[in-house]
Amino acid sequence: MTRPIRVIIVDDHPMVADGICAILESYDDIEVLGTLSNGQEVVDRVEELAPDVILMDLNMPQLGGLSATEILLEQNPGTRILILSMHDAPEYVSTAMSHGAKGYLLKDVPTEEIHTAIQAVMRGETYLCGGATASLSPKTSDGREVLTAREQTILLQLAQGRSNKEVAAELDISVHTVETHRKNIKRKLGINSTAGLTRYAMEHGVLQGTGVEF
Repeated sequence: MTRPIRVIIVDDHPMVADGICAILESYDDIEVLGTLSNGQEVVDRVEELAPDVILMDLNMPQLGGLSATEILLEQNPGTRILILSMHDAPEYVSTAMSHGAKGYLLKDVPTEEIHTAIQAVMRGETYLCGGATASLSPKTSDGREVLTAREQTILLQLAQGRSNKEVAAELDISVHTVETHRKNIKRKLGINSTAGLTRYAMEHGVLQGTGVEF
């Protein structure tokens, strides 16, 4: 018999966490390892609990969901994280996915959909609920996906000729995080080279006012 999918629920609202826990425990193929109240707790205990899937809220005290996602993926790139949030704005969804989350669910989705999403990410798929899909990937006038504020900052740094290591030091983030953002920027813009990123930055005014010359 295949062992159950091991799940951790991370949410600072006990009623929400306990409600999701009760729902998931009704499924034979799910084992809830516990509920945690913030991102720091899951970072501290992930090795001990060894979950297959982490259900993660975004806005939490001490350490929020996005920062926790970054840290967890740096430690173990194979971590499967499903964001479970009340926010359906495009910037929340796209930023969560660009940080490496495997899926995004709104807290008002039907019970069965949480179960479906967990199964999907276990198969290596990404999962977006209907509300998240509708708001994801706003497009520019030329059909490209919009860059997040963080991606625009990193694009500027890269276009100025800085290395991943230099960008990481400047923004106080890890090199792995810079590499992830760099890949997402290239994917969104349909650009495969650093020279292409620089050309895009020049053509779209990203470098205006920086005093940088090429």
